[in-house]
Amino acid sequence: MQAADALLTRARDAFLLACRLDVETAKPGNVSVASAGHGMQAAQFIDSAQAAAPALFARGASVGARILDAVTLTRQIAGCNTNLGIVLLVAPLAAALERTATFDAAHWRASVDQVLSTLDLDDARAAYRAIALANPGGLGDAPEQTVHAPPTVDLRAAMSLAAGRDSIARQYANGFADIFGTGLDAYARSSSTTATALALDVYLTFLGTWPDSHILRKHGAALAQSVTREARERHAQARIAEPAARAAQLAAWDAELKARGVNPGTSADLTVAALFAGALLDPQRLSMTPV
Repeated sequence: MQAADALLTRARDAFLLACRLDVETAKPGNVSVASAGHGMQAAQFIDSAQAAAPALFARGASVGARILDAVTLTRQIAGCNTNLGIVLLVAPLAAALERTATFDAAHWRASVDQVLSTLDLDDARAAYRAIALANPGGLGDAPEQTVHAPPTVDLRAAMSLAAGRDSIARQYANGFADIFGTGLDAYARSSSTTATALALDVYLTFLGTWPDSHILRKHGAALAQSVTREARERHAQARIAEPAARAAQLAAWDAELKARGVNPGTSADLTVAALFAGALLDPQRLSMTPV
């Protein structure tokens, strides 16, 4: 029991670190300490993480309860949707920790699969209420299991129906393969010497691998695909540029994206989940000055 409690405490700290890095890192198109945007400030994201953490890591809570309670607490403190995607991703990861007797990536991932396989209709109902409460911009609608009506299937089944158009929903369908694969690979392979540069590597990897779901919903496939292509190019340039030049180039892209109302929010959410997993599995990678 003491070992399990210690793991959950470490997990909560890793989550808060990941959320802090999310806004300390100047990620093009996203809100950061250096650059507000989309009507939000960095402080709202930090406050949201602090508010959501107790619910996300509540021992014995169902995934649906974690999601709904975290979003409710966030709404009370931030007054808007700052972390729905993060909450949807972290809730199953957190619940799986309570099933993981031996803690490493393989056992954690297996426990996540177990958690996902036991999701039920009550989890779906709670998640749908959370989504309605968060009221995310550009949510759109779906022909099956729309969030505007009560669900009739379990949460994993509902998410699987949306997996083809939403990268967060896809994690429920594929067992968080993109977090444990693409995200943790980028985390481990980054040659960055600061924590924020590592976070930027993870973010640009996600953004450059497939079109961002939030951009897709709000702006369509053509723009989303063009941002993905540009992310790959910018990431390649950033790897060889001098720090000052890299910062200036990314700041200019950040301003351009925000001027057009383009927010790669799903890529940021996936980044937080991957940083959370990385900080818990390999904390030494983040024992660097986050500047």
